[in-house]
Amino acid sequence: MLHRIVVLGAGYTGAVAAGRLAKRLRREDVTITLVNPEPDFVERVRMHQLATGQDLKARPFGEMFAGTGVELRLASVTAVDVDGRTVSLTGADGPAELAYDTLVYALGSGWNDGDVPGVAEHADQVASRPGAHRLRERLDALDAGKPVVVVGGGLTGVEAATEIAEARPDLSVSLAARGALGDWLSVKGRTHLRKVTDRLGIEVHENATVTAVTADGVTTSDGRTLPAAVTVWTTGFAVHPIARATTLEVTERGQIVVDSTMRSVSHPDVYAVGDAAMAIGPQDKPLRMSCASGVPMAWQAADALAARLAGIKIPHVSIRYFQQCVSLGRKEGLIQFVTADDQAVERALTGRTAALYKELICKGAAWGVANPTVGLPSRRRRVVRQEAQDPARAEATA
Repeated sequence: MLHRIVVLGAGYTGAVAAGRLAKRLRREDVTITLVNPEPDFVERVRMHQLATGQDLKARPFGEMFAGTGVELRLASVTAVDVDGRTVSLTGADGPAELAYDTLVYALGSGWNDGDVPGVAEHADQVASRPGAHRLRERLDALDAGKPVVVVGGGLTGVEAATEIAEARPDLSVSLAARGALGDWLSVKGRTHLRKVTDRLGIEVHENATVTAVTADGVTTSDGRTLPAAVTVWTTGFAVHPIARATTLEVTERGQIVVDSTMRSVSHPDVYAVGDAAMAIGPQDKPLRMSCASGVPMAWQAADALAARLAGIKIPHVSIRYFQQCVSLGRKEGLIQFVTADDQAVERALTGRTAALYKELICKGAAWGVANPTVGLPSRRRRVVRQEAQDPARAEATA
């Protein structure tokens, strides 16, 4: 029997993991099924661009995985039975069940309303393509001078606010940050960020924790009311809820607890990557939810799984940080260089050069997903079936 590998989710991490497994293992020995509700790849890091009217390049999975041996299953995941090794799906043909021998869980994360009153009813988001399209329609419908409030002073909030202000200079854009603007950056980074927000006319409200959202504004913890015809909520991401409903060991946030090879600590036939996983990085700190974390996690999971199935030594991918890449509209950018554990150093790249740098990073990430088997060794390993059936024995011999 062929060893059945099922990959749930075709974002950056799931797509990369599926492609890398296809290159590592012989097609005669495995089946690799990639489950995703949409037929094309979504560049999540560009959703703020989509929201401001920019059109993104289409990247159909059918073209990306042609000839790789990866089978795309268009369906939404409704449940996972990790004890029975099955996945429940809903697709065009209705409910279905998919069995697996090894599962790669990459369902990622989505919008997090933080349980703040009024957010779900009145705010918009850029955490998904449907959300970005809805925000795009709402921004298009705004007359000149209307106020837009972006809530959240992190990477997503800063990128959304600057993108909107640059694309629609006729709007009154403001940014509400819980702390100081760019408080995670170096002095050089913070200075440049302030310069750009000032130039774009963005009004920054620092130390402003938003406690409620209405149809026409937001309220902060100190009693201020900020008018908003559109409120964009970017205060963080929520992990996909399905893992929490299983018997997998998960964190309070619902992330699957994994070891250094991205394998579940409670179910050795399950691997988790990207935002869905709780993995430890340099200085024993949890890896943050980001593409910068997720892609090397996918490399590690795919390489470890392939090695275990082939009965060879398990390689270890170095997962560390080098920089944080921030777009500040299409003409400005900020590259904040960081330590291995993601702490800002004084070195930073700014201006047009940084914008080009960020664009190259985004294009490179998308290219890596669109060309999943390019650049990997052509040798595909044979699956040692008794190792595949007994993960504990595979670990002992690795």
